[in-house]
Amino acid sequence: MDDFSPSESYVAHPDIEHGHHQSVYVHLKAVSELTGRLAAKIGFAEQGQLIGLMHDFGKYSSAFQEYMRLIIAEQTGYNPDNDEGSSITLTSKSLKGKIDHSSAGAQWVLNSLLPHCGELKQQDQSLASYGLAIAQALSMCIASHHSGLIDSLSENENVFANRIKKLNELTHLKECSKNAAPELIEQAKSLVSFEFILESSQHLKGVFDKFELSAIEHDYYLGMFTKMLFSCLIDADRIDSADFEQPSNKTERFKQPDWASACDKIESFIAQFEPVNPIDHIRAEISDNCFNRAQGETDIYSLTVPTGGGKTYASLRFALHHAKKHNLDRIIYIIPFTSIIEQNANAIRGVLDEINADDWVLEHHSSLEPEQQTWRSKLACENWDKPIVLTTMVQFLESMFASGTRGSRRLHQLSNAVLVFDEIQTLPIRCVHLFNNTINYLSRFCNTTVLMCTATQPLLNQLPEQIKQFGELQLPLENELTPNIEKLYQQLERVSLKNITKKEGWSEVEITELVQKQLSAVQSCLVIVNTKAWAKTLFQSLQNQITVETKIFHLSTGMCSAHRKQILDEVRARLSNGLATLCISTQLIEAGVDVDFGSVIRFVAGLDSIAQAAGRCNRNGKQQKGYVFVLNPAQENVGMLHDIKTGIAASSRIFTEFSEEDLLKPQAMSQYFQYYFYDRHKEMTYPVKQEQTLLNLLSSNQRNINKTPFALKQSFMTAAKQFKAIDAPVHSVIVPFNDESKSIITQLCALDKRFDAASYRSLLKSAQKYSVNIFPNVWQKLTDQQAVYPIAQDEAVFYLSEEFYSQDFGLSIEVTNAQQDLIF
Repeated sequence: MDDFSPSESYVAHPDIEHGHHQSVYVHLKAVSELTGRLAAKIGFAEQGQLIGLMHDFGKYSSAFQEYMRLIIAEQTGYNPDNDEGSSITLTSKSLKGKIDHSSAGAQWVLNSLLPHCGELKQQDQSLASYGLAIAQALSMCIASHHSGLIDSLSENENVFANRIKKLNELTHLKECSKNAAPELIEQAKSLVSFEFILESSQHLKGVFDKFELSAIEHDYYLGMFTKMLFSCLIDADRIDSADFEQPSNKTERFKQPDWASACDKIESFIAQFEPVNPIDHIRAEISDNCFNRAQGETDIYSLTVPTGGGKTYASLRFALHHAKKHNLDRIIYIIPFTSIIEQNANAIRGVLDEINADDWVLEHHSSLEPEQQTWRSKLACENWDKPIVLTTMVQFLESMFASGTRGSRRLHQLSNAVLVFDEIQTLPIRCVHLFNNTINYLSRFCNTTVLMCTATQPLLNQLPEQIKQFGELQLPLENELTPNIEKLYQQLERVSLKNITKKEGWSEVEITELVQKQLSAVQSCLVIVNTKAWAKTLFQSLQNQITVETKIFHLSTGMCSAHRKQILDEVRARLSNGLATLCISTQLIEAGVDVDFGSVIRFVAGLDSIAQAAGRCNRNGKQQKGYVFVLNPAQENVGMLHDIKTGIAASSRIFTEFSEEDLLKPQAMSQYFQYYFYDRHKEMTYPVKQEQTLLNLLSSNQRNINKTPFALKQSFMTAAKQFKAIDAPVHSVIVPFNDESKSIITQLCALDKRFDAASYRSLLKSAQKYSVNIFPNVWQKLTDQQAVYPIAQDEAVFYLSEEFYSQDFGLSIEVTNAQQDLIF
C-alpha cells in the first residue's frame, strides 16, 4: 500500500497478483462518473453521481483497511460482500468478520439532505414528500448495494430507519469522514445542496403530475424510481470492479450502435424477397406497416399478427428504424421460452450479415447465474450491454422483481430502449399489474418504447373496471401496427379447427389411432400435450406403431435448448423434403417455433394456446386447408397447472358460444380473454400469504404502515424474496448433451481458484444452451441420487451426471445411460 499518496492510501480492491491495488478514492470517483452517466438516461445524473461517490465511503475505516491488509498478506480472495454485520473480529484465514462499509455513505447522504428537506417543506409544502423520497432513495441505494434493496418497512420493523440509526461504532461514519480524501468530501458537499434537493423534487413531481395516477400507481412509481437508481449504481460498481480486474474491458463499453447501418441491412434483406404467393404479399404488407409506423413517438404499441404472418422480421424492422429515429441504446427481445431464443437470434444475425453480429447480438438464455452469488459470479453476471439482446420473460420478470443484486444490475438497460415482447400472452396472470405498472413507468419516464407482439393479444389495456386502479396498460388502441386485424385473419386463414372433445375423454389407444390416420392422410403430424408425462407416454406408445418411413420426435423442457434445436433442425429438414414426420411436444413448440405440419392435434387448453398450436399447421399455405383437432384426454393430471385448468374452463365456454369456423377469429379470442381475466382478476396483484400482495408491498404497503418520518413505504426485499416468475423456484443445471457441453463442464470445473473472470463469463455464456431448469422436487430426487455436482466447492453452478440425460427425453430422474466419466 506504499504505492499511494496519503489521499490514496486506502485500498478499495486489492491486486494480489501485481500489487497495484485500487484506492478507495479512485474507485469512488470512477463509480460516481459511471453511475451519473447511466442515471442520465432516466433524467437523474447528479443523483447518480452522488450515490456512486458515497457508496463505498465506509472503506475509509481502519477496520476495513485491516481486512485489506490481511487479504494482501494472506493472498486470499477478496469478498466485498463481507458487509453489514456487527462483528469486526478478523482471523487471517477464515475472515469470518464482517465490516459494514455501506452504512456510512448512506448515513452521510441522508444527514446532509434532511435539513434541506425541512427547508423545502417550509418553502413549498407540495414538494416536501418528493424531497424526502429522493433523500431516502439515495441513502437506501447506498445502504443496499451488496444485499439488494432493503425494506423501508417490514411487518415488525422500520428497517430503513433502524439502518440509518446504526451506531457509529459499527458504521465508522466519523472516522471515514475524517480519513476521506478532502477533494472527495468537497465534491460530495457540492452535490448535497438545497438547490440539489429543490430541483430534484421539482423534476420528480413534474413528471408524475403529467399523468392522472391512482395512489397505488404513484407509490409504485416512487419505488421504480428507486429501483432504477439502484440499478445504475450496481452496474457502475460491477463495471468498475470488473475493469479493474481486466482493464481491456474498458474499450468495449458504451459504444453507440450504428443503427443507420443496421437499417440499411434490413432494407437490403427485405428487398431480396419477391412476393410469389398471397401469403408473401400479406407478410410484405405487415412489414411495410411496421416500417411506416417506426417514425412515431416513443410509446407502447401492439402488433397483432396471425401466426405465420412474419412478425419476427416485421418487429425487427420497426425496432431498428425506431431506435435510429430516437437514438436509442438497444433493442431487447423478451421471449417466452429459451427454445426460440437461438432461432430468433440467428434470424437477426442473418439480417445484420456483414456487421459483426456477435458484437451486436446477445443471447441470455437461462438462470445459470446462481441466486446465491459469489463475488466472481457477480463480476461475470450478464448486464445486457449489447445493441440487441434476446432474453426470456422469466429473466425479464426476475430482473424487475426478484431478490438480490443479480437482476437489478440489468434493470436500467430497459431505459432508452425498444422492448419487443414476443408472444405476450404467456405473461403469468399474477404478474399482470406489476407488469403493467412497470411498462407504463418505462414508457412514461424512461424514453422506452414497448412493442407487444402476438397472434392472440391479451387485454392488458382493457381490464375489468374494478381493477383498473391497480394498473392497466396504457396502450392506445390507435397504436396497433396492423390496420385491419379482422381482414388480415381472414386472409391468412389456413386451417380448420375441429373440436372433438367428448364427455368421457380420449383414451391413449384412441389418440394413437387418430395420429396414425393423420399421418396416413398428410404425412406429417404434430401432437401438442399439456404435460411431460403425456409427451413421454405417447412417444413410447407410437414408437412401435408407426411405419418404418416415419420418424418420430419428442420435445419438452427436460431437454436443453441445444438438444431441442438439433431436433427442430431435423424436423424442419424432413418437413421441407416431404418426409413422413411425427412430433410429440409440450406447449413449448407453440411460441414462435417456425415449423409447418400437415396436421396438428392439440390437447384442450386455453384458446390462446390452441390458436398458437394452429399456427404450426399449414403455416406456409402449401395445402388448401390444414386441420387442427382439439381433444380432451380421458386422464390428465393438470391439478397443479392452474393456468391450463382456467384456460380449459374459459375455452369450454367459447366452444359453446362460437361456431367452429369462428373459434380462431379475433372476436372469439377477445371474449376468451375477458372470461379468463375476469375469472382470475383477484390473482393479478400477485397474492402472497395472509391477504398480502406483492403489488401492495411495492407501492403503498398499507398493511405495514408503522410510524415513520420517511416517504417511501415499500418492502422491497420482502417482496423480492416472495417473487417467483414461475410457480416454483427452479434450479439450473448444465447437462452433458454432447461433446461440447462435456468440454464446457470440464473447463468450468478446472478453473483456477484465483479465477479468470473473462473465461468464467465466456464459459457460462457457452453453457446457457446446455442448461435445463428443474423444479425442487426433481432437484431433490437428483441430489438424493448424487446426480448433480457443483463446478467448485464454493460455486452454486451445477452439472448433471451423464447417466441421467437421455437423447430421447432429456433430463431424467432415473439412470438412462451407462456413465462415461468426465475427465477433470
